[in-house]
Amino acid sequence: MLTDLSPLIAATAQWLTRAYPSGGGALASVLCEVQARQAVTVAAWLRYPTPMDAALVGIAGPGGSARLDWITGAEPADDPDDEDAHAWRTWVDEVVASWAAALLSDPGLAATAVAALATGSHTTGTPVEFRRLLAPDDADRRAAALLRHPDLLAPVATLHQAQLLNRLDPGQALTA
Repeated sequence: MLTDLSPLIAATAQWLTRAYPSGGGALASVLCEVQARQAVTVAAWLRYPTPMDAALVGIAGPGGSARLDWITGAEPADDPDDEDAHAWRTWVDEVVASWAAALLSDPGLAATAVAALATGSHTTGTPVEFRRLLAPDDADRRAAALLRHPDLLAPVATLHQAQLLNRLDPGQALTA
């Protein structure tokens, strides 16, 4: 069983950076991707806090990007005749994308989410830093202007924001 969330994290971060691309060059694109990946990692670890949760999503699948594409009006830029070009989209998790969008658009919520990970199994024994998510510098902000714009992210962020807020409630246990 797959207990690693890396395919889900990579695909969901890729969807976010395609839906809300960087406006700059290569460095800006990388900075934007790092911020998306950090937000998606935090969201995925909150959504799937145990190895069993990760294994179950690996078996059942995360759902794909179709609804997110429809909501944002994003058209897949991949070749429509190439099935493999769309395969990564099946690993996009709508809830994780929504939570990541909420984290990217609300620094206070992002700090609360990262703090909640301290008791989870994903950070056990490994120091993890989410600086670009929590304390972006000017270059990070410029690179991810669309990715961090609250009004642009609102249609995605509000999809499952209530679930995220429930998950972050201090009285709630971190179980899926």
